[in-house]
Amino acid sequence: MKAVLCKEYGPPETLVLEEVASPEPGEGQVRIAVKAAAVNFPDVLIIENKYQFKPPLPFSPGGEVSGVVDKVGPGVKTLKVGDRVIGSCGWGGFAEEIVLEEARCTPFPDEMDFVSASAFLMTYGTSHHALKDRAMIKPGETLLVLGAAGGVGLAAVELGKAMGARVIAAASSEDKVQVARDHGADDGFVYPTGALDRDQQKALSEKIKELTGGQGADVVYDPVGGDYSEPAIRATNWEGRFLVVGFASGPIPKVPLNLALLKGCQIVGVFWGAFTAREPERNKQNLAELMDWFKAGKIKPHVSKTYALSDAASALNDMAARKVKGKIVLVTD
Repeated sequence: MKAVLCKEYGPPETLVLEEVASPEPGEGQVRIAVKAAAVNFPDVLIIENKYQFKPPLPFSPGGEVSGVVDKVGPGVKTLKVGDRVIGSCGWGGFAEEIVLEEARCTPFPDEMDFVSASAFLMTYGTSHHALKDRAMIKPGETLLVLGAAGGVGLAAVELGKAMGARVIAAASSEDKVQVARDHGADDGFVYPTGALDRDQQKALSEKIKELTGGQGADVVYDPVGGDYSEPAIRATNWEGRFLVVGFASGPIPKVPLNLALLKGCQIVGVFWGAFTAREPERNKQNLAELMDWFKAGKIKPHVSKTYALSDAASALNDMAARKVKGKIVLVTD
């Protein structure tokens, strides 16, 4: 089989596409013939040795795939050859085949194509867990989504609407804000890119307050971090919830904790991967709800571009350069 390999840490150009041995499933494992593999920001970090997980070299990046089970190992109980599944792998997905534990495979409905399936689980799983389990968002509350045109951000926009919230989308360009509006955002605005000075941070807070009638956002969904987090916390409503989702802008912010005191707000961490391992039954219920919402047309991944497996470096460069709206996906055919 062909696989995109990281043999040395570095930029996407250091990746190579090579023929490697086809993997064999062991006890409780299945082999998936990969049809599509989503590209996510952690894929950029993991090949540069900047991610929290550090697989031994050589490895394939790619944390989520979709495909067809083509071989099952001993002890597999629920899956069979021919089943269409989403695989949550962490890495190893940029390949024509992958072996995974049965528990890390999620069947998906016939209504969902392979490209959409590969782009579904990580973003919607993260955002659903964030809004439902961590923020406990209520109908009628105001949700501010930073990075609203990115994978998890756009999922948060759709899910916020499905949960009955008023959604404000914030992104780095007008066309990105428009994508979020197209996916259900009630309002939106453009924020500046790069390092923000104090005046820009203050203007960001004031814009959020303006769009919330002076009250501030009930829930802030922040996958961006950096200089955007503190002004967003300053613009939360009383008893608001600030969701720490990620740090796509790079720097991890240092937030003055007196803001949590003055706002009576919560600063809440969101780690969907750990949640799935610690509470598999709750995660299973959440995924069932997401699949139902997909079939009902309430949510649908926005895949802005697909790439051949051989063009993985271009896909990762586009991700690193913040050129992506929604999701991008590698296809094996």
